[in-house]
Amino acid sequence: MSGPRGHARRKIENVAFIASASEEAEAAKRRLSHLYGSSPPDMADVIVALGGDGFMLAALRRFLDSGKPVYGMHRGTVGFLMNEYRVEGLMERLAKAEVTRIRPLSMTAISADGTVHEARAFNEVALWRQTYQAAKLKIVIDGVERLEEMVCDGLIVATPAGSTAYNFSAHGPIIPLDAPLLALTPISPFRPRRWRGALVPDRAEIRVEVLDFVKRPVGVAADHTEIRDVLEVTVSQDRQAESLLMFDPEHNWEERILAEQFQY
Repeated sequence: MSGPRGHARRKIENVAFIASASEEAEAAKRRLSHLYGSSPPDMADVIVALGGDGFMLAALRRFLDSGKPVYGMHRGTVGFLMNEYRVEGLMERLAKAEVTRIRPLSMTAISADGTVHEARAFNEVALWRQTYQAAKLKIVIDGVERLEEMVCDGLIVATPAGSTAYNFSAHGPIIPLDAPLLALTPISPFRPRRWRGALVPDRAEIRVEVLDFVKRPVGVAADHTEIRDVLEVTVSQDRQAESLLMFDPEHNWEERILAEQFQY
């Protein structure tokens, strides 16, 4: 999921401000653009994204493989991927920010009508039951059947960046951003009742087969891309693609993970 981290070494002269649709984010964009100027994204050294985590994920997809780091400032609902919003000293903060390389998941899903769907996800790929009846899933990792049948509400394949989101709410583990791991987390497992998930290498190919799909239909979502009535979902890390994410050194990803785990 992630690669080497370090301080931003490039000279930062041009910044592009982008904002979510909320009035709070748009007002912040107008104020910051007035103070610092705003370049078109294709001419900027850094992209400053104003909003919440959902908007940050959209920005990471938008600037995937562009080589432009994205620095988020929290002007939304959830801001785990964002830095604190402050107007003063922005250029100094950008110069000192740590840059982390993150890679998305690549998902291929086959729906009941035979259509093949492809999507990427920076947070997670999540399968979920579409009706009142629990899903029945088979889990195969690198061609080896690991779980013949799981009866559950669903299953999450989470990246380190996504491990603090839906995965954590489903009692999955939080993964350091530079750990070469993915979290495989069941949602309300009924059988096997004691299985609480697994950590798998980020180089693994994970295939989930939907059993009894007519009676127990299942949908899947790769971040915000949703597909219904799937027969099979294959997930692996896209090792050819990367986005650059920036954090303030005093509130970097490691600190966020520690703080999150000691909340009560």
